[in-house]
Amino acid sequence: MPIHLRCERLRVLGLITNRISSIFTEALIIEGQFPASMRDWFAARTKRLQISGIRKMFEMAGPDSINLGLGELDFQPSEKAMNALAEAVKAGYNRYGPTRGIPELRTVLAERLTRYRPDVEMENIIITAGGTQGLMVTAMTLFDHGDEVLTPDPGFVIYQPHVIMCGATPLRYSLKFENDFQPNPDEIQELITPRTKAIIINSPNNPTSGILTPETIKALRDIAVDNEMVIISDEVYDEIIFEGEHHSMLNPDYDNVVYVNSFSKTFAVTGWRLGYLASSKYMVNQLAKIQYYNIACPPTPLQKAIYEVMKAPTNMIHERVGELTKRRDAIVKRCNDIPGFSCLKPNGAFYVFPSFDQDISSEDFAMELVKNNLICAPGSAFGKGGEGHLRFSFANSLENIEKGMDIVEKVARGIPRKK
Repeated sequence: MPIHLRCERLRVLGLITNRISSIFTEALIIEGQFPASMRDWFAARTKRLQISGIRKMFEMAGPDSINLGLGELDFQPSEKAMNALAEAVKAGYNRYGPTRGIPELRTVLAERLTRYRPDVEMENIIITAGGTQGLMVTAMTLFDHGDEVLTPDPGFVIYQPHVIMCGATPLRYSLKFENDFQPNPDEIQELITPRTKAIIINSPNNPTSGILTPETIKALRDIAVDNEMVIISDEVYDEIIFEGEHHSMLNPDYDNVVYVNSFSKTFAVTGWRLGYLASSKYMVNQLAKIQYYNIACPPTPLQKAIYEVMKAPTNMIHERVGELTKRRDAIVKRCNDIPGFSCLKPNGAFYVFPSFDQDISSEDFAMELVKNNLICAPGSAFGKGGEGHLRFSFANSLENIEKGMDIVEKVARGIPRKK
């Protein structure tokens, strides 16, 4: 298409988007969600975003509710991690650090990642304020108005909002129960247009806990190469594997990959908000520019503490995976014993994503469970493809899992099933 026609097309799309935003804002004013005097205060990106469906469940829940909705381990950080943080603070690691993170932590992370790509060096790493901020920095670095980004459906709740906030358009590719939640390369190929810039991949997956096979990874990489797309690979659960092994998108066969990880799940430090990105040096240089204007630098004492833990690893992660395996087996059995439920056994992460045939939406089902003092996440919170599913986290104790599933079974038996 000639450049002047493409520019005109983008201009018209922008006008349409602005008009839709205006209509949406007027509707909010009519409904009384904010006063008319505020109508011009909010950016279009703000108006287009909705509150997470997961957050609705938490806001409704009573103080004594059993929480099978939170993606957070019930373990505390190791003594070594907590002591290392205290020592870092006492030793004076309380000032600004480098935008890309302290060199010693980046070096030990590069050594870790050589198992996926042997040529990874410190210069390929940038430390972030959690995996979420790393994903946002990546989106801000890469996505622009008129771009399209392939996102998993169902998929983690921040992927599509990040795309939207950057003015780009998310295109959903499906993850289906009957296909063990593996993406279909043929479907993805059909979604691609000349404007498709990137694909977001998550393995092990939240919410499905699906793990990409080597064959699927190769097929997706080939598609990215053929279409000159960036692969954004969220691998924050890569250490929580029950059977088999983790296969990473970080590979010598393709440079245009942004690998995303976090210390939150691995070390049970979700509140520390520390993660990291790995990519080619030219990509990291661009990511670092956005990082500086976003957070200036990641938290210094927390980086020092994580470094001290990582330079002398323990068996803590494997021990915790052993405990999570018991919880996984218990919750899968309980789900499959409930009439109308069908649950795959996950090989990674700490979620189950059972389907159900009760005649009720996933959000209404989750609301009924909240009324009975159990918190879970409706499948629809993760995209249209999640409808007909519920997500339960087994990051809670065996005792609470059993109590929670008693509630699920009781509520499920009281809801009519589809004919």
